[in-house]
Amino acid sequence: MSVQKRISLVITGKVQGVGYRYSVKLKAESLAIRGYVRNQLDGSVFVTAQGETTAVENFVKWCYKGPPAAFVRGIEKTPGSIEDFSEFSILY
Repeated sequence: MSVQKRISLVITGKVQGVGYRYSVKLKAESLAIRGYVRNQLDGSVFVTAQGETTAVENFVKWCYKGPPAAFVRGIEKTPGSIEDFSEFSILY
């Protein structure tokens, strides 16, 4: 059995209005990561990602780059407890 990891991210910079959430969803699904992404009122994006440790680490590395139109200023990472996510969703 693989080791699971969950992490929450607050991503700041030019990350709203540039397709960031949709790109995050596609990347998460390609890595078999479950969780969700949503815009925050302060202009940041919040992500909760859960999956195999290596996949989550690769996902976080990708989040620093994001889609071509995005500019990521920083990411605040917080580990979390494993939950029962069945898919990766975009919350509005």
